[in-house]
Amino acid sequence: MSDKCCIALIAHDQKKDDMADFARARKTALARFRIVATGTTGGRVLEAAPELNVMRLKSGPLGGDQQIGAMIATGEVDMLIFFIDPLSALPHDVDVKALTRLATVYDIPMALNRATAEKFIDFQKD
Repeated sequence: MSDKCCIALIAHDQKKDDMADFARARKTALARFRIVATGTTGGRVLEAAPELNVMRLKSGPLGGDQQIGAMIATGEVDMLIFFIDPLSALPHDVDVKALTRLATVYDIPMALNRATAEKFIDFQKD
């Protein structure tokens, strides 16, 4: 396993463009981390910043949220960046709540918007 800090990236459908833009703008900083992402978000990040090494999991509604939750519980994920869309109803809202609860229980930094994610990236050092 790598000594690099691991970040999990997730974005709701209406926030995927913002996540892709974040990855493109911050690709140099993000390259310092191991990155895991739900399937669709990971694909969008790779399109925006192909030089990043992103491990894509399943799509969120198909189990990707739970995969990341398990990685948080086993200590494999050190930070969660989850661009949520608070204005859209989500069919898998229970999974989202479970994931944010795990990040809280295991006391890992969690950014739910771009402004907070920018601060996390700025303060993390290898």
